[in-house]
Amino acid sequence: MTLAVVIGAHGIGGEVRLKVFAENFGAYKSFNDGALMLKSARAGNNGTIARFAEVADRNAAEAMRGTELTVPRSSLPPLDDGEYYHTDLIGLAVVSTDGESIGRVVAIDNFGAGDVIEIERPTGKRFMVPMRAEAVPEWDADRLVVEASFAVE
Repeated sequence: MTLAVVIGAHGIGGEVRLKVFAENFGAYKSFNDGALMLKSARAGNNGTIARFAEVADRNAAEAMRGTELTVPRSSLPPLDDGEYYHTDLIGLAVVSTDGESIGRVVAIDNFGAGDVIEIERPTGKRFMVPMRAEAVPEWDADRLVVEASFAVE
């Protein structure tokens, strides 16, 4: 599961800037099957600033740009009812409450008021619905159900 991605170098000492996707990023110390060991992480002006034991200088930090930092799914905390990991929703088939096949989940964004699910129809057109009970009454490992009134073109 990807928890962050390296977006650039920070300073000359080998620190990197990260775009973090998980609230509990700092709870993990080993990434990419043990290839990277986190020594420290702190908030920065443009992303989280992190230091890895294996990254000694700015050149090595720059070379990491675009690297995804992953942990095994088994290391993630269990979910409570109504919670989900974004990665579990990406790619799910989407159907309406009327039973119509709508498309697939292609992205999840959060613009400040909660998650918004982006769905791509088979025609390539995309639309968004809020990830709230009135718009998405149910989902499971196989499909996501959207209230029919939210799925109109």
